Order: sequence, then structure tokens, then C-alpha cells
Amino acid sequence: MTRHPVAVSAPGKVLVAGGYLVLDRSHTSLVFGLDARIHVHVQKLPPSTGVVLSEIVVRSPQFRDAEWRYGYREVKDHGGFQITQLTGHSTSVQSRNRFVETALAYTLSYISATSNTMIGSASVTILADADYYSHPGSTARSDPAGFIDFEESLSEAHKTGLGSSAALVTAFVAAVLTYYLDENQLNLRSDSGRRRLHNLAQAAHCAAQGKVGSGFDVAAAVYGSCVYRRFSPSILEQLGEAGSPQFSKRLTALVEELDASNTWDMQIDKAAARIPCGLRLAMCDVDCGSETVGMAKKVLGWRKENADEAALLWATLQKGNEELAGELLRLAEGTTTDSRDYKNLSDIFLTIRSLIREMSAEAEVPIEPKVQTELLDACCGIHGVVGGVVPGAGGFDAIALLVENDALLSLQQFLDTYKTPSNNNSGQGIGKIRLLGVKQDWEGLRSEIVETYTDWIR
Repeated sequence: MTRHPVAVSAPGKVLVAGGYLVLDRSHTSLVFGLDARIHVHVQKLPPSTGVVLSEIVVRSPQFRDAEWRYGYREVKDHGGFQITQLTGHSTSVQSRNRFVETALAYTLSYISATSNTMIGSASVTILADADYYSHPGSTARSDPAGFIDFEESLSEAHKTGLGSSAALVTAFVAAVLTYYLDENQLNLRSDSGRRRLHNLAQAAHCAAQGKVGSGFDVAAAVYGSCVYRRFSPSILEQLGEAGSPQFSKRLTALVEELDASNTWDMQIDKAAARIPCGLRLAMCDVDCGSETVGMAKKVLGWRKENADEAALLWATLQKGNEELAGELLRLAEGTTTDSRDYKNLSDIFLTIRSLIREMSAEAEVPIEPKVQTELLDACCGIHGVVGGVVPGAGGFDAIALLVENDALLSLQQFLDTYKTPSNNNSGQGIGKIRLLGVKQDWEGLRSEIVETYTDWIR
């Protein structure tokens, strides 16, 4: 069977409202997809010296020494596919890429369990839009699609917090599925096909992370902007390890929801996530980044030890988050874009930030650190900047702002000269501030034209 090259992309995300609350099914979150995307291209592996039978080569050519070669074999007792990183190649990096490795094992296991497809060797290329990283390097090597050489290794690159791992896993799973399966076996444009992609990508992403996350980032990568309520963590309890007996059968039952008592119960409301036409999302990278796993553990520990206090604060935050989504929807459905219409929206942002700082102080976690508070306050003092937050789990990731369309230049000029106040003694500082080129995007996963990536494929 002749397989043709395929290419797909998945968007990044910004969790504007619902950080930490998104971990609990009692609450919802407001997540916007971004027009910064992770792209995955798959084609037949060209014959060359040293290529072994049953080999999949994965490259990320924007980074130095970013190539992983994998051997694969099907495990007995329906254990799915075992993936082995091959060493000894001069071009291969020796460190593991757990997201790629896990996504590959899960996807091949699902394909083998649901079809008679022969898994042949393949070449996979991963490309990232520039705003996923703080130091985009030289633009000397760029193409019409805008991809650039980051001029550093992956381990040296500073992420901006746009959800690269979820977008990568989602696009990777979708591209491999599309390459090996016919459209009549799995159509990712259909509701059922997209749901199966979501379920498989969620399972793979959780396994790669080593924990069951809320899944909002994968949901945004598949479906785009939405109001999201998480799935029950118990859904993944019986899946087990890849390669274990009956794994591929359990994975198929999970992805295709064959067990009526164990179906995915997340709620994804795309119609409820809107931004009025007079506004756009803007993000300012502070070149730092946060260890969000450790922060989440501390916040959840505080919540457990102070149940009554935390329950009241979270309920108040949920109310504020709902008011934010509701006000954005009301404005989006209106007919006027006069800046005076945004006063209520600005007040809601201020209320949410006040509550987040209260939780930050009580849990002793820098959800909105002082330097970020100063930056947000300064930005919100610019005419046309309606409001903003430190999104998601907070810390030192890029801040998110809602800005009137004609105020973007003023914001850029302000940030070009902004310096953290010299009397700040808040501990960790922020790096060079850069207005990212991203804005909101409503589309989730999409197919791409394979010729777009010609300059980066080999």
C-alpha cells in the first residue's frame, strides 16, 4: 500500500480563567486556543545507510541535535507496541523525549488493535511556531511559513507557557493516525473521529506527564477555544502500562468508549468562549517560566488542610470566572465596540486577580508574584488595555491581556522600555519582556498542506 505524506497542526492555549479550579470537576475554566501551532509532518522513511527494518525517525530540525530513532515491535498477549530508542547513530540525541515516545507507543497500539494496517517505517518532522520559546534565535533561516531556526538545543530553550507538550502530543497522535489509517477507518473531521483523537491524546499525554492532569490543554489542542469541565480521573485508573498484557484492548475500549460505565465525561462548550470583535488577546513573555507541578501540589495541599476557607474562596473565584466568560459573551453578541462598554469587564478582571492574590498568599505559592502584579498593573494603565491575568497556574509564564485592537502599538512601545521597579524585593525577577505575536484562535486541530514544510523535510 502506498502511503502519502500528511501534515497536521494543533494550537497552543491560554487558560484565562480557572487556574487550579480546573483540577476539580465542580468547576469550569475558560481556555482560549492560540494561533501559535505545533506542526507534525509524516512521510515514508527514505532509504539510507544504517536504517533498520521497523524504524521510525523523529526530528525537530529547528533545534540542535534533536533527532530520535525508534525501533518498534508488537508485544504478545495484546500488549500493544513496545518502543525502543535506538542508539549509536551519529545524528541521534541520546536523551529521551517521553512525550514523543509515549504518543508513538499509544498510537501504534491503538492502530494495531483496530485495523489490519501494516506499520511501516516512517519519518516524522515536528515544527513549532516561534512564540512557543522565549529566544527565537536568528531569522536567517526562515521560510514563507515563518518557521525559524532556534539555534539552541531543546534543553536550553525557554518555553513561554503556551501548552507545547499538549499541542505536540495531539498533533503527533493525529498525524500518525492519519498516515497509517484510511479516512474510512478514522476521519478526524468527523465528530466521532475527533472525539477518539481527544481520548487517545489525553491518555497518552497523561502517561507522558506521569500524572492525570485536568486535560484542558489537550481539549484546546483538539477543539480550540472553549469553556471546559475536566474528565473524571478515574477514567484512566484501569488502563495500565503500555506493553502490559491486554493493554491494547483496554486502550481501545477507553478510546472508543466501549464500556458504558467508563466513558469520558468532560464538557467542552465552544459557543461559550468568545472575545468581542473590538478586542484581541495579547501575551507578554517575561522569559522565565514556572515549575507548575510543584506549585499545584502546594495549592492542593493548602486546600486539603484548610477545606472550609478554600471552598469559600474557590466558590467565589468560580463565580468571577463565570462572570468573565458571560461578560465576554455578552459583548461579543452586542453591536458596539466603544471602550466604555469594557468597564464591567475590567472590574471583573480586577476582582479575579484580587482573589488569586489572596489564594497565593494563603497557600504561599507565587501564583501572581509581585513583579507580575507590577507588570499587569502597568499594562492595564495603558489606554485600550482592558485587563489581564497571569494565566493558568500562574508564576512567571507569559501574562495574558485583553487589548483593544488599536491599542496594540501603544502596548508594544510601552513594553520596549519597561523595567521592573528598582525598589522591588520580591525574590525572583523577570527577564526581557517581549510582546508575543499570538492572538486568540477558534480552530482546534487541522490538516495542513504538506508542501508548506518542504524546506525543513529530509
